[in-house]
Amino acid sequence: MQTITHTEVQALVAKLPESKLPLAYRLLHSLTTTEGESPQAKFIRLSADERRQLLSQQAEQMKDHYEQTTDERTEWQAGDFVDES
Repeated sequence: MQTITHTEVQALVAKLPESKLPLAYRLLHSLTTTEGESPQAKFIRLSADERRQLLSQQAEQMKDHYEQTTDERTEWQAGDFVDES
């Protein structure tokens, strides 16, 4: 992809009708702010090592959760399938 300069972006914005300026502003603002950024976007900005560490922590938490709820899951997963057709 070619490099785009501020001047080129400004030239495009200058061509927009006034009615489109709020939309362009909101788009540009959302691209420049991290406030309200989605968890997925924050995650993807982490380094590979940070993502790996976070996923490892989450996996450990889920392992603990599944170990604590083994009896409950076994109870609701047990039994025969009932065909009610």
